Amino acid sequence: MKPAISVITCTHNPRQNYIDKVLAALKSQTLPLEQWELLLIDNASERLLSSEIDLSWHPQARHIREDKLGLTPARLRGIKEAQAETLIFVDDDNVLDSDYLEITLQISRDWPMIGAWGGQLRGGFEQIPPDWAEPYLMYLGIREFEQDQWSNLLHQHDTTPCGAGMCVRHIVAQKYADLVCNDPKRLALDRKGTSIISCGDTDLAFTACDLGLGTGQFASLKLTHLMPASRLEEEYLIRLYEGIYYSHIILDSFRGKLPSNSSSNKLAECYRLWRMSPRKRRFFQAKQRGIALATQEVMKN
Repeated sequence: MKPAISVITCTHNPRQNYIDKVLAALKSQTLPLEQWELLLIDNASERLLSSEIDLSWHPQARHIREDKLGLTPARLRGIKEAQAETLIFVDDDNVLDSDYLEITLQISRDWPMIGAWGGQLRGGFEQIPPDWAEPYLMYLGIREFEQDQWSNLLHQHDTTPCGAGMCVRHIVAQKYADLVCNDPKRLALDRKGTSIISCGDTDLAFTACDLGLGTGQFASLKLTHLMPASRLEEEYLIRLYEGIYYSHIILDSFRGKLPSNSSSNKLAECYRLWRMSPRKRRFFQAKQRGIALATQEVMKN
């Protein structure tokens, strides 16, 4: 009998204490094992994870090696191998609440008009975030909210799930795979090694809208997103900030939304920068770099 859910965990050189927590949370799911499968995609790790990570506790678990480095190739391999009608992408730093799979299955049945959805992402920080980092935590994939919301329109980021814990119908995932495999630029979106390019997950979610379905966020779905101390360093967050703004413009261009050509008021911008604190100025300048670089690439092509 086909599983109802395929859990796809893509990982590259995972931290042992993180992947242990991820797998322990999956092992504790309230949804019976016979109703879901687990695909661990070893994305070009230095060591073969099949010889180090024990999945024998799950009768429908498989180790799959994908030697092409990058989160997108790893996701595509997971989509190709998945057997279920509903796929869940569980990153190697995502600790699911024990009812995550059970609630996902119920949502898939109750909301047939939604093709991609997610839930609340709590931060599991190794150290307490400094006060100055608070405005930027959302860019680390931290989302907490009280009400469900959904939309069937493109570019509605409030209803678009993050990659962490994202749930998609197989028909959406397959359509996305077809689009990406025929478009090298799309294939380049998202993490690859030390690159901080992103938005492959957003492209996947938006594919639901391409098929006339919607995207949604459900408060009952919850996971903890593990965060090492290094992700709270200013240098990392600035690079992330720049990469996200760059990636959003590149993704928008794939979907017919070109960047504005309006010229900025240089005098007003200089005054605005002068009033900012040094740290806010660095983040603002990173954003502007990302936008400028992406705009230049889009207009050139």
